[in-house]
Amino acid sequence: MKLWTLITLCTASLLILSGCGAKPTPKKEAVVDDTLPIVKLTNNGTIADVNAIAFEWELITDPRVKGVYIYKIDLDNAKVDSDEYYDTVDNRFSTHYLDSNVEPNSKYGYYFKTYSANAESKKSKITTISSLPLMESVAWLHSIGSMPRSAKIIWRPHTNQKVKAYIIQRKTLEEDIWRDIATVNGRLNAEYIDKNLKDNYTYKYRIKTVTFDNLVSKPSQEVTVVTKKLPKELTQITASTDLPKKIEIKWEESDTKDFLVYRLYRSSSIDGSYKVVIDTKKNSYVDLIEEDGKEYFYRVSVFDKDKLESAYENHSVLGKTLIKPKSPSLVEAKLVNGKVTISWVSSDSRDKSFTVQKRYKKSFIESSIEDFENIKGTQFIDSEIEAGKTYYYKVFSIDTHGIKSEPSIEIELKIEDKTEKNTLSNTEKTLQQNNSVDVNKVDEEIIIPIQDFN
Repeated sequence: MKLWTLITLCTASLLILSGCGAKPTPKKEAVVDDTLPIVKLTNNGTIADVNAIAFEWELITDPRVKGVYIYKIDLDNAKVDSDEYYDTVDNRFSTHYLDSNVEPNSKYGYYFKTYSANAESKKSKITTISSLPLMESVAWLHSIGSMPRSAKIIWRPHTNQKVKAYIIQRKTLEEDIWRDIATVNGRLNAEYIDKNLKDNYTYKYRIKTVTFDNLVSKPSQEVTVVTKKLPKELTQITASTDLPKKIEIKWEESDTKDFLVYRLYRSSSIDGSYKVVIDTKKNSYVDLIEEDGKEYFYRVSVFDKDKLESAYENHSVLGKTLIKPKSPSLVEAKLVNGKVTISWVSSDSRDKSFTVQKRYKKSFIESSIEDFENIKGTQFIDSEIEAGKTYYYKVFSIDTHGIKSEPSIEIELKIEDKTEKNTLSNTEKTLQQNNSVDVNKVDEEIIIPIQDFN
């Protein structure tokens, strides 16, 4: 309870003090007392600055005077016969007044009236005074262009020792308004570097100075900066499509004077995600790839010594490793005098040799695969066969680079046991992929495929 009482009393006291602190203002129908003293400025009674005007008058000794009314006229924008009350000095012993609400390089008129408890004096003589113009900015400003994504401006430090900082302003050719981009503290500082700019882009700069009493000068002259352009984009790029296990990429040489490196990118699709393959100073590269018939898209960019990279998204080239040769086409498979004879025809002009793969089961759990390589002709005879077993054959073609084709259709031959009585003589059967054919060991049996799915 005591606490609330104390707070209430304090609040009431503040309100009373605030009310008592209000300055008196002229009455609408004031009584003019000709005997009240008139304010008289001293010989050096006015001092003008950029944003303020100060006054000094002679001491008023008349005890009837309570203070001084101040009237202000904006002569640059004033109406005829305007009479504007502006402020009050509520102590007759005060002899100075400072007006801080002043625009630079503007003309004002002031006059004064003393006032008593019931009247006011005649107005004083009107004093006309002009505020000072804004301070000039730096006298010399220079720009340095062709820098990578940056611009540098330098200036001569201001000679006025009241200067504490410089405001850097910038705009582009598309902009109409100057923007403050930085403040450089310290009168003797003389440079600023603007970063993170666009490539090959034009910027304008100017400077304003700031004094210790926060007066801002006129803007300086303007300077123009053009940032460094990117290296020229490469447009002539080629990639091989007929080399085994590799793709060779070539491109034109860059004419960039401060060339650093080329960067090669690769992607599995033309609009896919391109990853860096290598940075190189040569204008060619061999990409080693194990997969046959593999396709990649390539792009190449140029870096200069400032690490600026040229555009590269507009020119892609398709490269491809040499595809596998076509699979051989089987013609016939026959069993003659206890030997298997397989014949085929080449399906690709690149074929240099053939490989026959033989597969069979040695036992219930063990299988065997044998490859018969470097066959120059188009026929294979297998005498290593046993009655009662099933054999599977397929043929591969091999080109000069050692690239192996996909297999032909697979032949399945079942050699009957000698104890079986059934015989087949000179029988032609259709050979289809993974079809099983039982064959008696007779003088000759021919199996002729009528279609090879390769």
